[in-house]
Amino acid sequence: MPATILVVDDEPAIRRLLRNTLLRAGYAVVEAEDGRAALHMAAAERPDAILLDLGLPDRDGLGVIPLLRKQGDAVILIVSARDAVDEKVTALDLGANDFVTKPFDTEELLARLRVALRHRGPAEAAPQVVERGDLRIDLDRRLVSRGGEPVHLTRKEHDVLALLTRHIGRIVTHEKLLSACWGGDDDPRIEYLRIVIRNLRQKLEAPDPVGSVIANELGVGYRLRSD
Repeated sequence: MPATILVVDDEPAIRRLLRNTLLRAGYAVVEAEDGRAALHMAAAERPDAILLDLGLPDRDGLGVIPLLRKQGDAVILIVSARDAVDEKVTALDLGANDFVTKPFDTEELLARLRVALRHRGPAEAAPQVVERGDLRIDLDRRLVSRGGEPVHLTRKEHDVLALLTRHIGRIVTHEKLLSACWGGDDDPRIEYLRIVIRNLRQKLEAPDPVGSVIANELGVGYRLRSD
């Protein structure tokens, strides 16, 4: 059975574009034009993923996220013209899996959706061993290797990498990384996190990588690429 996607947007032209894009990609599609209809359709259809606009006519989309999250484990992908960093961070903290800013490239949106669906499910279901190219991350044994050779990581580097790995393909905000990995320290500043990310990239990536293993979502957080 194809995955069912709920499109929530008050603009008919955007809904039509998303519907046609998703249908061509092999998904089943249902639609809602406001927050109330979105909650009703989510309860009735139990979609696998929800493409949610934040600028809804009856309520702010940010307020809809936790209500949708209470109804199930559907992937929530924000598709909105809002591009303020604080709103993106808030959406992620409230339970969204990812965001795409309007105007968007349909191929990028489909790629983000595929990644989110692939890693759909609760944190406890996250893989304990992740392989990406010649990079292998074993969370249970706290071992990392590249090309079969062990990679030595400091405790903080491993803590950050482990959190990114448990949320592979998803953005982990700066605040979440700092809280989880420096929560007991007196002054968990973002400069510390940037240094750890820089060191991880140097240790984990080939000299001339096609794409960075750890992607930077400017002003929001980081993502461990899944492919």
